[in-house]
Amino acid sequence: MKLANRMERLGTESAFEVLARARALERTGRKVVHLELGEPDFDTPAHIRAAAAKALEEGHTHYVPAPGIPELRSTVADFLERTGRLRTTPEQVVVTPGAKMIMFLAIMALCEEGDEVIYPNPGFPMYESLTAFAGATPVPIPLRERNRFTVDPDELASLVTDRTKLLIVNSPHNPCGSSLSAEQVDAIAEIAIKNDLLVLNDEVYWALDYAADRRSLLDIDGMVERTILLDGWSKTFAMTGWRLGYGVFPQALVEPVTRLLINTASCTSAFSQHAAIAALTGPWDEVDKMKAAFLRRRDVIVSGLNDLPGVSCVEPGGAFYAFPNISELGMPAAELSTMLLEQAGVACLPGTAFGAHGEGHLRLSYANSIEDIQAAIDAFRTLLSEVAR
Repeated sequence: MKLANRMERLGTESAFEVLARARALERTGRKVVHLELGEPDFDTPAHIRAAAAKALEEGHTHYVPAPGIPELRSTVADFLERTGRLRTTPEQVVVTPGAKMIMFLAIMALCEEGDEVIYPNPGFPMYESLTAFAGATPVPIPLRERNRFTVDPDELASLVTDRTKLLIVNSPHNPCGSSLSAEQVDAIAEIAIKNDLLVLNDEVYWALDYAADRRSLLDIDGMVERTILLDGWSKTFAMTGWRLGYGVFPQALVEPVTRLLINTASCTSAFSQHAAIAALTGPWDEVDKMKAAFLRRRDVIVSGLNDLPGVSCVEPGGAFYAFPNISELGMPAAELSTMLLEQAGVACLPGTAFGAHGEGHLRLSYANSIEDIQAAIDAFRTLLSEVAR
């Protein structure tokens, strides 16, 4: 069967491939510590599950408006204003089956052949994949360890051309766990405004930012009208399997992206949107507990990695990922991650799963228990001692 040529430009997400290999090992009786998936290991809070069950019992099982039920769009707008992130109207909110859909809708609505999209590398692989799929040119902005895996504004400015259509910003960042400083955010905004760029601002890890001086592009005058905010419920409320995301779009983009949504998913499931309302309006204590647990785990994994011979790890400023440097070990990241899985029973991802600039690093998700994290570090240490013989 001959596929369309555009399929050659469409990438994938390696975490699910590694998960499949890890599950296959487990079926043979092997013990595997899972540090590959980017999802909280907590259950969705009870009041959110109860709201979904209630919505099902009340018959919310039918089609709803494509951009989301009015109650949820209003709740999102209220939530953003209440948390000091953005003052917007419900009409600019579009609810989607998963936040990844916001990337797809934005890039497909805006970008075509001849356009350039600047995106972080290493970065979430869908940025590059969807840009190429749309026929545009992905332009990586390298995130370097000497900058704590954050954007160098001078380097970013050097990459902007008259063909640059979209700039993608992600903070806190996947896979590096880095967070932009207030000064960096200001500099990025200045570049966007000076060059009249649209910005896709991926804040899906917003609630898991550990920085005291957190600043968003949306805080800066002149940025709201040129910025697409991407967020969702997966990371904040441990709702990855619910497939719930939202975007806040400049008004001129709402109709085009809604039309794309109608052509792809029709709408987001009705009952889950009522659960989403409960999440945004309900108690925040479970989110706080989850964040506190991640901070404790961060300390354990960073300390453990830095104690390994030939390994070093910058302390992450957000999310739940560690991105250790393994270049001193003298082997490609993909080779080491395979050895860790097959010989040590530790499932993680090579930095190259997030772009060429991820070579020399691994990504480990610390969305797992401290006991499992310590077991993974011990297994990593044992593997290194065996390799060194």
